[in-house]
Amino acid sequence: MLALSRNYFTSGEETLRAFASVSRATRDSIVKLNVNGETVALGTVVGSNGLVLTKASELKPGKLTCWLATEKEVGAELLALDDEEDLALVRVQARELKPIQWAAGEVFIGEWAITPGIAETPHAVGIISALPRRIRPQRAFVGIQFDFSTSTPRIEEVMSGLGAEQAGVKPGDIILAVNDTVTTNRDQIVEILREFHAGQTVKLNLKRDEERIEAVVRLMIPGSEELRSRLYPFQRSSTMQGDVSQRAEGFEQAIEHDTVLAPWLCGGPLVNLDGKAVGLNIARAGRVTTYALPPRLVLRALDRLESAPPKTPVSKPGGSGS
Repeated sequence: MLALSRNYFTSGEETLRAFASVSRATRDSIVKLNVNGETVALGTVVGSNGLVLTKASELKPGKLTCWLATEKEVGAELLALDDEEDLALVRVQARELKPIQWAAGEVFIGEWAITPGIAETPHAVGIISALPRRIRPQRAFVGIQFDFSTSTPRIEEVMSGLGAEQAGVKPGDIILAVNDTVTTNRDQIVEILREFHAGQTVKLNLKRDEERIEAVVRLMIPGSEELRSRLYPFQRSSTMQGDVSQRAEGFEQAIEHDTVLAPWLCGGPLVNLDGKAVGLNIARAGRVTTYALPPRLVLRALDRLESAPPKTPVSKPGGSGS
């Protein structure tokens, strides 16, 4: 059987060239963001005055610049961050930019999904594989193990190095409430904590002997490999997934497409065959799984960002816990 040349794969040169007209129509609505000379993300132009949205967690401290489709490098300034959707608002020092046009209709499964850049051919193409849905945050932990010999939510073990230990939680403590929500069993507590992510804090109302105490506990991602393997027993290896975004979970809604994107290709628009943006690429989540924020969420976040004080987070980080 004759093997298909790699040039005709979805990431192959011939296939990408077939979508060149889409890329040419959108390249002035995209920038390539650099920090200290290293490309870290694409950006989506949302205002003729140089306003650009990009993926916030890919922006490292340092000198921020960007490349335009005109092959010109210009300065850029970080204006505000939206932790809820992992977006950053940047002002680019250029006037020739064109705001991206957003698609009016809904996406459908099997629709072409094109990731253009500032070149004349797109970076990658794929198809929409799932309609907008909630992407739960990565599991983070307060750092406790329950006593399973009783139905009471009694703590049997406090894990070393995690938030519960740092907050002074002790084995034998019984959790009475989480953030003032009364709890009566382990499953209820786990489900509440599942909605928070690393870096957020929760207030635990505890009973210790006959005393009632409060502990403010920060949820954390375990650092040691031993603890990670214990708390994430079913996590796939990174070699199976390939490089994934620093934040690849915890979005109110996201479109899933099967395009193979490097993390630095997030932040730019995901467009259809008409060159209209059906979303903003927000995370490489797996080997053939990339997420894009629907236009509704992008535009809502843009409203928050435009009214935010300079360089100030304008919403709570989107979350996990357990």
